Amino acid sequence: MTAPLLPSAGPSDPGEARPGLTLATADEPETLRADAARNRALLLDAALGLLARCGAADLTMESVAAAAGVGKGTVFRRFKDRTGLLIALLDHREAMLQAAFLSGPPPLGPDASAAQRLHAFGPALIHHERDHHELILASRTDPLRVYHTPAQRLRHSHVALLLRQAGAEGEPDLLAHTLLGSIDTPLVHHLTCERGMAGERLEQGWHDLLSRYGVAR
Repeated sequence: MTAPLLPSAGPSDPGEARPGLTLATADEPETLRADAARNRALLLDAALGLLARCGAADLTMESVAAAAGVGKGTVFRRFKDRTGLLIALLDHREAMLQAAFLSGPPPLGPDASAAQRLHAFGPALIHHERDHHELILASRTDPLRVYHTPAQRLRHSHVALLLRQAGAEGEPDLLAHTLLGSIDTPLVHHLTCERGMAGERLEQGWHDLLSRYGVAR
């Protein structure tokens, strides 16, 4: 599907020039045969239809198999488990976000300065995750799994690279984890849905953190 994700730079290479990042899917990084790609698309279409009608809580491997007209084993072979299916569904949404911050127009895309892109990235990610919070929360059965998905690794590498380019004060890899953690989906859901906090306050918090790291708007 897409090229492998570049690993994030560690403390040993703070000044090393890095090539541009590439799109990274949330799951299924290998290139599929044409028939396998069609089957995967069929299953995802069925799952999206069920998701729209029933919500993520009632989405099961069995219900997807029945909606797609295939055996349950077919769904398990393609996605391994329910979490794998949910992550694959997120892949559809993730591709649009990735295209926006990797090659889209400014201030999110590459024609803006690193500081401008950093300040635009947080609000864009907050809106993306709020729009898909039900699906994202349902996929979080393993709290550590998120750190190993290509999509999350791409976000971290992107933010760390921009922090380095903007001359942020501190270790870019650690700062990137802090920034992304401040707008992680469970926290955003808790603050906005359970505590009634306005999304604008979360966005301002992102800008405030960047300012504290020496990245002015």
